[in-house]
Amino acid sequence: MLSASLMLAWATVCVAETEITIGVYHFPPVAGVGPDGEPTGLVGDLVDALEQTHENNSFRVVHTSPKRRFLDFDAGLYDVIFFESPNWGWTDKEVTISRPILADEELYVALKKPGRDLSFFDDISKRSIVAISGYHYGFAGFETDNSVLQRRFNIEFSDSHSRSLELIKADRPSVAEVAIVSYSYLQMHLAEHPEDWSKLLISDKPDQRYQLSIIARQDGPASAEKMMQLLAPLVKNGQYRRLVEKWGLQLPAGFLTSFEAQQASGVLNGH
Repeated sequence: MLSASLMLAWATVCVAETEITIGVYHFPPVAGVGPDGEPTGLVGDLVDALEQTHENNSFRVVHTSPKRRFLDFDAGLYDVIFFESPNWGWTDKEVTISRPILADEELYVALKKPGRDLSFFDDISKRSIVAISGYHYGFAGFETDNSVLQRRFNIEFSDSHSRSLELIKADRPSVAEVAIVSYSYLQMHLAEHPEDWSKLLISDKPDQRYQLSIIARQDGPASAEKMMQLLAPLVKNGQYRRLVEKWGLQLPAGFLTSFEAQQASGVLNGH
């Protein structure tokens, strides 16, 4: 009986559910949090797909903000965050980082006016800028301290791409002449508001291009490598690619072929 009890206890441990806490902040269409507290955007779809694929793992979402995400991580409120660039303040933290799994870029947007062309964006430090508080921007050297940014630039802080575009269309040059908006969000916005094609001047050069990874706590319940293992079935059956494309986002160049090569070599299986 003792042997049977030990075997039962061992089996129970083996199938015990692992809870993985995921930090999510407003970063559409990559991520967001709905009125019911549930994740939206690509992250929302991905969490649903992971829950359906891996019954022995539960994924609890922790709502954070662009400014607060590092404090909340340091406080241990969540252990994993999807779709972050290591350059956005993670390099000095005890984390594991996956290879890039998503790509996007941010563009400058202004109001179309007679005589205004793309040279308007040549030096945006001369313009009044609207930017989202807590986001990292190329033009600012990835500085996120609002007080520093206000000393260096004529800058207004927004809480969403939607509000940033509304400020641009309001034509108040003293408040906002240039907004920085992600390519994926801009495509989504223009699909929903095609009339804005004739209203907005969009830069042909990005503020930054980024490749985004999974970042996980070094001593947490799931490393970045473990998260890639959980993602593997969704990549293999094409579901991850379909979710990315659904939200107008892009996979990094060579992602699928390199993923298949790594899987074949056993890297993603922990060998």
